[in-house]
Amino acid sequence: MSTPKERLRMIFAGEKPDRPACICPGGMMNMVTEDLMEEIKTYLPEAHTDARKMADLARAVYEKGCFENCGVPFCMTVEAEEMGAQVDLGSRIYEPHVTGYAIETVSDYGKLSPVDLTKGRAKVVLDAIRILKEETRDVPIVGNLTGPVSTASSLMEPVTFYKELRRKNQDAHAYMDFVTRQLIRFGTAQVEAGADVIAISDPSGTGEILGPRYFEEFAVTYINRLLEGLPREKTGTIVHICGQMKPVYREVNELKSNALSFDSIIPMREARKQLPDRILMGNVSTYALEFGTPDRVETLTRGCVEAGSDIISPACGLGMRSPLANVRTILKTLEKGE
Repeated sequence: MSTPKERLRMIFAGEKPDRPACICPGGMMNMVTEDLMEEIKTYLPEAHTDARKMADLARAVYEKGCFENCGVPFCMTVEAEEMGAQVDLGSRIYEPHVTGYAIETVSDYGKLSPVDLTKGRAKVVLDAIRILKEETRDVPIVGNLTGPVSTASSLMEPVTFYKELRRKNQDAHAYMDFVTRQLIRFGTAQVEAGADVIAISDPSGTGEILGPRYFEEFAVTYINRLLEGLPREKTGTIVHICGQMKPVYREVNELKSNALSFDSIIPMREARKQLPDRILMGNVSTYALEFGTPDRVETLTRGCVEAGSDIISPACGLGMRSPLANVRTILKTLEKGE
């Protein structure tokens, strides 16, 4: 039987593993719940700023039978905060969120701070990865990045940002280039610290919000630039895109990640039909994981496998009150097989 790290490596290499992998990356796709925190007596929001606690929670995700990976951080605000946005770190049940923007227009990107990898929460994430690298062997460590569009729209008022993609197109590209270069630096540092996989989640960069033209011009272009800037020979990559895909499947297929991840609005059979040659990840309903039953989660998990998903995961970040009995059912179902 393959180890979790071997299984994921085989999938990324296009080989056939013993069964689908089961991961929940972290970042936007947070996998820490109230029940898990209670089991190990380590809690958010403290773990957002403490590398030891962050690593302990990430390791518990694997050791307590939830998923076959360790991933950090547990939110999508690190990059924006490091570049100048104000962030509320939330509570045990509410995730961190931006409370104050750093700039008012894309033209002001020169006022942003470059990400300092030697301090703040960026350093906490890197230190947590180093701890995980030291303390784990056969489990993939997933480092997470907030995608370029989502980071850019967290640094300024989102509606203004979307309007200025058209109205200030040249400045918007300069802004996106700056943001992407910071993400490359942070992602590269995560790989150098020991991350086996980099997962990029860009929930604000959807085809529904941007439309096909701007989805390709801004989301695809800068995600690919980010992917190309990472040390790909050392790491696998996952890109998670939210929203409907029907208008943008062609553009999505241009993304150069190893795997593509979708939320539960996308039928996995449809995704497999539209993207027959891609490695697909997803997409067990997070609503079912929080409010359903283990039997329902098992049915959804088997449905994802039958529909052609290569990596089974929640469709998005877990609700903080998702029962561990439900969360553990995904992996238990895969381990049982047919």
